[in-house]
Amino acid sequence: MDQQAIKNRFGIIGNSPALVYALDVAVQVANTDLSVLINGESGVGKEVFSHIIHSLSARKHNPFIAVNCGAIPEGTIDSELFGHEKGSFTGAVDSRKGYFETVNSGTIFLDEIGELPLGTQARLLRVLEAGEYIRVGSSKVQKTDVRVIAATNKDLLEYTHTGRFREDLYYRLNTVPIRVPALRDRKEDILLLFRKFAVDFAEKYKSPPVQLDDDAKNLLVNYPWPGNVRELKNIAEQVSVLSKDKQVNGEELRKFLPEANFNRLPVLASHQQGNNQKEFANEREILYKLFFDVKKDVTELKRMFFEAMQNPSSINENNFRNDPGLDDFHNNSRPAAIASGQPVVLQNNNNNNIVDHQEIEESLSIMDAEKDLIVKALKKHRGKRRDAANDLGISERTLYRKLKEYNINE
Repeated sequence: MDQQAIKNRFGIIGNSPALVYALDVAVQVANTDLSVLINGESGVGKEVFSHIIHSLSARKHNPFIAVNCGAIPEGTIDSELFGHEKGSFTGAVDSRKGYFETVNSGTIFLDEIGELPLGTQARLLRVLEAGEYIRVGSSKVQKTDVRVIAATNKDLLEYTHTGRFREDLYYRLNTVPIRVPALRDRKEDILLLFRKFAVDFAEKYKSPPVQLDDDAKNLLVNYPWPGNVRELKNIAEQVSVLSKDKQVNGEELRKFLPEANFNRLPVLASHQQGNNQKEFANEREILYKLFFDVKKDVTELKRMFFEAMQNPSSINENNFRNDPGLDDFHNNSRPAAIASGQPVVLQNNNNNNIVDHQEIEESLSIMDAEKDLIVKALKKHRGKRRDAANDLGISERTLYRKLKEYNINE
């Protein structure tokens, strides 16, 4: 089957070199039993590639199942994948087959593989190396013949360096890597995709397809598309349904596009720009970075304050209270006082109802800051956990755990 036939069969649109290469690799590896790791940002269509590989393999008539590892609670994922025996844990009223048993001789697609707990990673490695697994609560080794295709939008190699992902499992999965390009890296395909989506939605809603003028086309091509093809499809549907004029110009299209300058948490930068941006290992590292940035800002403010004190034309030094804690300033050794981190007390001699005040450092507790970020995300998304978790750059399961840990009532 040639590549164009594959594109038509699976609804893939585009001719960018990176996309063509990814398809070539998928076709070549399909008829083997090698493990495949599909890398790509959220929304690029990684699951489509898993269907291509399965459909072109010798297992195409056998079962296929897609599992979102990030959507299964940590306490039950072993049971979901490998099954459990009756009474093995609270609520296990019957024995249950896991996916590796029900999909035997077929293909299992493990999406968001980076969310797997380390214990489950060890079990999966055993399956990949020996084709063996043990049900939860059992001691009997069972055999399975399942091809594993995994996908992730994380940097798993970086995860191995921080201990969040097993190195041996990474190299076992990464036998054949496939990189699905982000939409902003295949700009020549954006207008083709939009036109296809516009025609599809026109047929669905029984209306004329929208047309874009040159300004709208340029806006569409140069938009960064953080949500990739999924976001483009959503925008095409919004324009098709809500646009009164089917001839859409740039000004009209801009109403449907969020501002390109996103105010996002650092964790959401899931791609690398050169070698300078890397995925944060976990949410606490984000907070560490934020605190270091705050510390730098405070240091800069202290420096500016010292320079202002040195310049008598810009500030009257008599406005400072002759306080023992500020002796260093009056003895021309102000840097020592500033470096010591002592709070600075000022007084205002003018009778303008301004009271004395003291600068007090804010709390630098990581837990407090983390809790505050979670509360803000929930308020922003009106209590929708999935949207809040996406905004924070963590899984919904991790967010649920944090809610319980900090006793946050939604």
